[in-house]
Amino acid sequence: MADSTSEAVVDLQDLTKRFGSHTAVDRLSLQVQRGEVLALLGPNGAGKTTTIRMLMGILSATRGSARLCGLDCFEDRAEVMLHVGYLPDEPLFYEHLRGGEIARFCGRMRGMPDRVVTQRLDELAERLAFADALDEYAVNYSMGMRKKLALSCAMLHQPDVLVLDEPTNGLDPVVTRTLLELVRELASGGTAVFYSTHLLEQAEKLCDRVAIVHEGRLAALGDPDELRRELAAGGSLEDVFFQVAKGGEPGKQE
Repeated sequence: MADSTSEAVVDLQDLTKRFGSHTAVDRLSLQVQRGEVLALLGPNGAGKTTTIRMLMGILSATRGSARLCGLDCFEDRAEVMLHVGYLPDEPLFYEHLRGGEIARFCGRMRGMPDRVVTQRLDELAERLAFADALDEYAVNYSMGMRKKLALSCAMLHQPDVLVLDEPTNGLDPVVTRTLLELVRELASGGTAVFYSTHLLEQAEKLCDRVAIVHEGRLAALGDPDELRRELAAGGSLEDVFFQVAKGGEPGKQE
């Protein structure tokens, strides 16, 4: 886990996004340091995906800022892409390219030499159990295969920041375990990981800190042990989550 002197490579300050009269993200301030895995939790509609889309430069903020490696995520989004690996919940690809062609294109777009791309892709495809599918057209990929390809593209360049949105959806338990191992390996090498999931047990085991958002606002932040002590009287992270989701006050059980 990153210590207090580590550099924050993800920095959200007063981040707000409104769609008409609806506020999807409300004054969210949050940092992720090098080598840290931070879980972003919250019920449906809490603002998790909107936050990630602003972090990836897909949406501009109504107010506040999202910065990655010191770069503005919207204004500098082309340069930001050199530093980040992103896995959306439902990956989409140009379907009439082969899986290997898609991954190699992603590597070249980030300035990786072909030799390094091939070596890294072969390693990831072997570990994620889809090496035999690299020559298959993406149109024939199942959701699980699309997820594996997208994970490979996201991790290919060993990014400074890895942003994962529900990464284990569609993956079997064996590949899920491999994914979690890869995440920890990247974090050990200094990658900051922004990990959005609804799987509370997984977040509890994998992540150094947990951020819970509710109705667009940051409702709780801390390491799992700290949150259990403060919000659930020593209960589980699931207890913490439900306490926050129903609007309970910190430290009180209803």
